[in-house]
Amino acid sequence: MAVVDDRRATWRLASSLLLAGVVVSLVAGLLHAESHDANDHLESFTAYANSGIWTTVHLGQFVGMALVGAGLVSLATGLASWGTAPGVQLRPLGWAARFGAVSAAAAVALYAALQAVDGVALKQAVDAWAAAPEPEKAARFATAEGIRWLEWGMRSYQSILLGAALVLVGVAVAATHHVPRMIGYLMALSGLGYLAQGWIIGESGFSAGNAIPTLVSILAIVISAIWLAVSTWRMKEQTTRPSGSPESIAP
Repeated sequence: MAVVDDRRATWRLASSLLLAGVVVSLVAGLLHAESHDANDHLESFTAYANSGIWTTVHLGQFVGMALVGAGLVSLATGLASWGTAPGVQLRPLGWAARFGAVSAAAAVALYAALQAVDGVALKQAVDAWAAAPEPEKAARFATAEGIRWLEWGMRSYQSILLGAALVLVGVAVAATHHVPRMIGYLMALSGLGYLAQGWIIGESGFSAGNAIPTLVSILAIVISAIWLAVSTWRMKEQTTRPSGSPESIAP
């Protein structure tokens, strides 16, 4: 029963981290200064320069993503180890979970660099542009735009890595039968949304084409995170399988 209890504890830890990350990310996102058109740099940079909590909001976004990544890594690592009995070659879904963990960790690392660019460098650049005398404004604006385009590139690849992690871990979750399969499918759907988002940002920045993929990815991860947390905290012990087979738990 110790193995069963350990697994249940891992599910609960992973789901709690994931849900906490989603909540923190949503709160920070609601406080983020926005313009009507994120690709309108004049309007966007004006809003950013007027934001007094810009750095704090981006730190909050990083904390949220770090928690999401920690939840995915915890869940994926557990799934990879549960997929086989001792001495048995790792199964395909075990590999999927491991690759999901690597993708999630890489996504968090890239997000930290992204927030350093967006939350610190871009803010300093737009503040310098807003405060510059008129003859210097064009040069300052060009500098801020260069940082913005760097942000596009980093955000594009970060979204792709996060999307890959969610698809891989979602498939593994759906295959375990420890929680409702739909949770894994929703995680994978969210991942597909992030993959689409990454491609669009790389092609055209924060354009209107991002609206549907972003909405789908956010709704899917919010629903799956809440559902996963409820399911894991309601888990009960189940009769163990014969010796040599992985033990299981059920909601």
